[in-house]
Amino acid sequence: MSNTSLFLRTLLTNPRMVGAIAPSGPVLADLITSEIGPSAGPVLELGPGTGVFTRALLARGICESDITLIESADSFASLLRQRFPDARVICADAARLDAYGLPEGEQFGCAISGLPLLNMSPKTVIGILTAVSARLREGGALYQFTYGLRCPIPHRLLTGLVSRQRCRARCCAIFRLPGSIRSSAAGR
Repeated sequence: MSNTSLFLRTLLTNPRMVGAIAPSGPVLADLITSEIGPSAGPVLELGPGTGVFTRALLARGICESDITLIESADSFASLLRQRFPDARVICADAARLDAYGLPEGEQFGCAISGLPLLNMSPKTVIGILTAVSARLREGGALYQFTYGLRCPIPHRLLTGLVSRQRCRARCCAIFRLPGSIRSSAAGR
């Protein structure tokens, strides 16, 4: 099944799970992975869908065996296992990372998220940020993209956390959060 067919089928059956009207493409993948190189260490990817960001990570020199993909849709997880046989693919809810077989204490150099955070409750978003933050090593970063006119992280959470903001391209803002979380929101 093609990327577009699988994406459209998932969009029609569960639109809140997808959060976009078209699959992400190579331009966005290049932008969101532009700061990630082989020295980033193991990479955690949340909501990889059809794997466009995974391909970009591989092109940037990340070893496939150093990539862990967390995908909640069975159909996408199956596709990812076929496309990236050396990556660890876990069909799971990103807000409950510890419940799905990640080795205790495993730390990632960075995480990429394509999760539709704007479609989620603030409690779920906070759960995801907390779970990811606990898995990032010191100095690690979370790269989040979102299609929308507002940041996907609730304002009350950002108010206490943002220490620096800079714009990258017209559609992407990066937020530096204390500890290890960094988020970028497309459409901001």
